[in-house]
Amino acid sequence: MNTPSTTALPSASPPARHKIPIGLIAGIVAMIIVLMLPLPADLPPAGQRMLAILAFAVVVWVTEAVSYEASAIMITTLMAFLIGTAPTVKDPTVLYGTSAAISMALTGFANSALALVTGALFIAAAMTYTGLDRRIALVTLTKVGTSTYRILIGCIAVTIVLSLVVPSATARSAAVVPIMMGVIAAFGVDKRSNIAAGIMIIVAQATSIWNVGIQTAAAQNLLTVGFMEKMLGERVAWSDWLIAGAPWAVIMSAVLIFLVVKLLPPESNNIAGGKEAVEKSLRELGPMTAPQKRLMAVSIMLLLFWSTEGKLHRFDTTSTTYFGLVLLLLPRIGVMTWKDVQSRIPWGTVIVFGVGISLGTALLTTQAGQWLGAQVVANTGLDHVGPLAIFAILAAFLIIIHLGFASATALTSAMLPILISVLATLPGDFNRLGMTMLLGFVVSYGFILPINAPQNMVCLGTETFTAKQFAKVGIVITIVGYLLMLGFGMTYWRWLGWL
Repeated sequence: MNTPSTTALPSASPPARHKIPIGLIAGIVAMIIVLMLPLPADLPPAGQRMLAILAFAVVVWVTEAVSYEASAIMITTLMAFLIGTAPTVKDPTVLYGTSAAISMALTGFANSALALVTGALFIAAAMTYTGLDRRIALVTLTKVGTSTYRILIGCIAVTIVLSLVVPSATARSAAVVPIMMGVIAAFGVDKRSNIAAGIMIIVAQATSIWNVGIQTAAAQNLLTVGFMEKMLGERVAWSDWLIAGAPWAVIMSAVLIFLVVKLLPPESNNIAGGKEAVEKSLRELGPMTAPQKRLMAVSIMLLLFWSTEGKLHRFDTTSTTYFGLVLLLLPRIGVMTWKDVQSRIPWGTVIVFGVGISLGTALLTTQAGQWLGAQVVANTGLDHVGPLAIFAILAAFLIIIHLGFASATALTSAMLPILISVLATLPGDFNRLGMTMLLGFVVSYGFILPINAPQNMVCLGTETFTAKQFAKVGIVITIVGYLLMLGFGMTYWRWLGWL
């Protein structure tokens, strides 16, 4: 951070860094416009104020005018005062009061989904602290050959394995990228070659693809589960999510490799010394340490608990995750202490996640979500089409609007409560829980722009590919993935009863 000079000269205007961001001003203007609109007869005043706060949040998130953590605090404060001075939905003669409103703004912090995200972040931190994530990636890579095609398959394999045991997309990419950069260097290929570009694009895109296949692989999935519990009263088990999403992810992984090879043809079909370089890196790590063995045992135990939830036992994912976390923190038995990992936890993510759940819950409590959902249904004709067409329209909407979001978590916070309200308003007999899960799949479509997902930006930072190359692959992946989901909707997902 720059420190101000003690001899600064007078200036006619303040430095640019002290100016209020345009996006923040736009968010405030959007909020005021919504507040000044005539109040519909079927929308409570508190609901209109929540829609105004939602408008502010969306503009600030899309423009990234301030950090997500700062925006979360702003949203909490706006809810405290705007909702606190509004009449209650049940009795218009009584105001909510700031005490009740701030409690509403903080309800997300008492949600099991937030607890699961926090626990998942601790496990991801334990992986990086012990170096187990790097060891898993290197061991996986040693199982592939030295051809370019096999190396690309190895990238996918590493992503899949780490998606099962590292419940953070950003942490996974941060672990894999240095390893793959080492592999690229060992190959002796140019950093700007198609081979290097293809490897890094696969790391980024495969991470997003497997965010769809595994429930605990990404924060937005856990936020989706939180909204399921709050708004639908039930949720999808880890194993049911895997059964629904993994086949799509497997097919898309094959499509991704094919597209990278075709659109970014590698300069060579065989790279000598690649496997040896990976094996050398693995040897340099030395034998597996005792903490790594214990962490591996806990990770396997958690996978078994997650995958058998509702079938062999009734323990929910959050509870079993915290049991594993206790084991990792126990003296002598565990692998880390609080001081070891507290600096490795992105606490801002926890804050944003909690406020995101609160925002969605408040939209429901003030009837803003239901009103907005009814308006969408009344003005789009969704009530006259079948479940597959509903999914096709809402999924296309999410894909398009994701282009403006740099965070899938923010996108989920802003849009999923509204879409769940739309589903609740629609007539007909279809599985609303299943439709919510499938729309949660689409939230992970950060394939086109590097800015659309943190893992994309981590890979872009290696300077092995350009945004144009990324979009060249990503646009096709998005189209194929969308069409494949429609195909699954007509067949596999319908057979499973999710549509």
